[in-house]
Amino acid sequence: MKIKKQNIKKIPEKKVKAVKELKNFLENKKTILIASIKGIPASQFQEISKKLRGKAIIRVPKKNLIIRAIEELKNEEYKKVKEKITNDFAILFSDLDAFELGVELMRNKTPSKAKAGQIAPLDIEVPAGPTDLVPGPAISELGALGIQIQIQGGKIEIKEPKVVAKKDTKITEKAADLMAKLDIKPFSIGFIPLVAFDTKDKKLYLEINIDTETTIAKLKNAYSRVLPFAVSVGYSSKDTITFLIAKALSHEKILEKFTENTSSDKTEEENK
Repeated sequence: MKIKKQNIKKIPEKKVKAVKELKNFLENKKTILIASIKGIPASQFQEISKKLRGKAIIRVPKKNLIIRAIEELKNEEYKKVKEKITNDFAILFSDLDAFELGVELMRNKTPSKAKAGQIAPLDIEVPAGPTDLVPGPAISELGALGIQIQIQGGKIEIKEPKVVAKKDTKITEKAADLMAKLDIKPFSIGFIPLVAFDTKDKKLYLEINIDTETTIAKLKNAYSRVLPFAVSVGYSSKDTITFLIAKALSHEKILEKFTENTSSDKTEEENK
């Protein structure tokens, strides 16, 4: 009786090495970050990778390889990370903390032109002022979008600003074409952080929304409100000391005047 040999498919050495490398990064790097790279051109991807060199290791493995690496670790904390792995993703390994790495990704975004059918991230306005457009077909294109113009020095000048795409609405083909001609770039291209895991502190960040401009504005507002309060209660620090000294000097002048008035009143009474 002949026994049939089972055909056991050998895993390619290349895949074994890739899983081993991923496991090593997962175990030894401080921050693991999954980012969406959907719609990023290859040239832009390479540019971002260069800028992040020395700050993060970027890999774009096949989905089944990173999932295998996570499963082989048998670490329950990675389960939610695994759930966020979809198509068009990159995985970043870094010794920076999650916030620092997220900020680096935001800094390395570049402006991008609008395409017809995209959803406007905010009200997109064509500003008033001179343009490089010459009279011709451009006049009717601007007129179709309700933009008022005048001709100055042989070039088209826009008289008043005009919103050509409102927030959360689809950008029309006419608006997209005009924005391209005026070099208006309302979008930005870059890695979009989806989830990050701090392997040292065992913290998982599922919703990463880094808006440095808004955060700075809020901090400035808070500072402007807390500074007068700190001065009023006499709290001394490098930020308040100048104001406290100025306040003390003003009080000194008031006391001097009060003392002078009191002395003159006493003198008048004595003379009587």
